[in-house]
Amino acid sequence: MIFRFLTSGESHGRCLNVIIEGVPAGVKISSEYINKELKRRQIGYGRGGRMKIEADTAKILSGVRHGVSLGSPICLEIENKDWKNWVIPMSSDEVEMTKENIDLIESKKIINVRPGHADYAGALKYNHKDVRNILERSSARETAARVAAGAVAKCVLKEFNIDWVSFVTQIGAAKSNSHTNPFSVKDMIEKSDLRTDDVKAYEKMKAEIDFAKSQGDTIGGKFKVIFRNVPVGLGSHVQWDRKLDALFAQAVMSIQAVKSVEIGIGARAAQTLGSKTHDEIFIKDGKYYRKTNNAGGIESGISNGEDIIISAVMKAIPTMVKPLKSVAIDKREQVEAHFERSDTCAVPACSVVAEAMCAIVLADAMFEKFSHDSIDEMKSNYYNYLNMISER
Repeated sequence: MIFRFLTSGESHGRCLNVIIEGVPAGVKISSEYINKELKRRQIGYGRGGRMKIEADTAKILSGVRHGVSLGSPICLEIENKDWKNWVIPMSSDEVEMTKENIDLIESKKIINVRPGHADYAGALKYNHKDVRNILERSSARETAARVAAGAVAKCVLKEFNIDWVSFVTQIGAAKSNSHTNPFSVKDMIEKSDLRTDDVKAYEKMKAEIDFAKSQGDTIGGKFKVIFRNVPVGLGSHVQWDRKLDALFAQAVMSIQAVKSVEIGIGARAAQTLGSKTHDEIFIKDGKYYRKTNNAGGIESGISNGEDIIISAVMKAIPTMVKPLKSVAIDKREQVEAHFERSDTCAVPACSVVAEAMCAIVLADAMFEKFSHDSIDEMKSNYYNYLNMISER
C-alpha cells in the first residue's frame, strides 16, 4: 500500500492524530477543506450529545507548505474539546493518588461490558481490568481521523476529475425507492440530515429513528458510496491482495459497526441468472459502452471504467439507554451493560466515513498505477495511459 495512514488517540483523550505517507508533492491541501469534511461526519439525525460538544477541526502539523504537499509524511491533529473534563481520568502521565483524583478515576472506571462492542473480547485479550482502556480506542470517535485522512485522498482524486457521492438507502425498515442519478441530487443529499436521495422516504426513516429512541434503543441501516470518472485498469487480478473490490471491502468493513459490504448488485447476484447479471459490452463510433452496471465498476478485481458502486450495512449501535443483559468482568456477576453517551442512529455519519475510506483505497490504486512522487509526473503518466487505451 502506497497511501498509508496511521491514527492514534482515545475518544476522551487529548486529541486524535493522523500520519499519512505516500501523498505526491504538489497537491493542494487546506485545513479548510479537511474541516468541511469533518463537519459532514458530525451531521445526522439521531446523533447524540457529543456532537454538541465537539466541532472537529484539524491542524496540519507537517508535510504541507503554503497549502501544497511536499511529498513527505503529513501529520494532522484533531483536538478533543471534551478533554478538559478528562484530564485526570485519561492522563498519559502518572497521577498523584489523592482522594479527589482516585474518586475521579474510579467514577470513570467500567467493568460492565456491552454486547456487540469490543468491551468483552478486548478486555480479555489485553488483560484489562478497566474496560475503558478498550472502549476509548474502539469508539467510533476514531473515525474522525479517518475522515481527515480521506479528505487528503480526495484532494488527489480531484486532480483527476474523479467525483463521488454517498447517501443513505435504508434506516430500519424504511427504504429509499429513488431511481434518480444521485449525482444530480448531490446538493440535496448534503443538505439532508439523513443524507438520503429520496424525499418520500425521509419521514419514514426519521420515524424509525424516533421510535428506536423512544424505546431507549438504537437502529442501523444501509448506505451507498459511488465514484465516477474512474479510469479502466486500477487494481489487478493477479493476486488476492491487489484486487480492487477486495480492498474496498476491507476498508469499509473495518469501520466500526459495519457488518456487510457489497459491490454492484451484491447479494442480489445470488438470485439473478448470469444472462441478467453480467454487463454486456457494446461499441458505437469506436467507443465501448455498457447499458448496465451490475458489476459495480469492477471486474476480476480491476476497475472497468463504469461507476464504482459500494453498498454497506451498519448495525444498530451497541450502546443503549435501555441496556442489554451482560456481565461484570472482574466480579463474574450478571449485570446490565454499561451506558456511555451514544447516538440512536449514526448511519448518515457512517456513509461519510465509508466515502473517506473508499477515497483512500482509490487514491492508493491511482498511485500504484500512475506513480506518486509528484502530481505533475502522475498526471503525465495518467494522460499518456488514457491516450494509449483510447486506441485499443
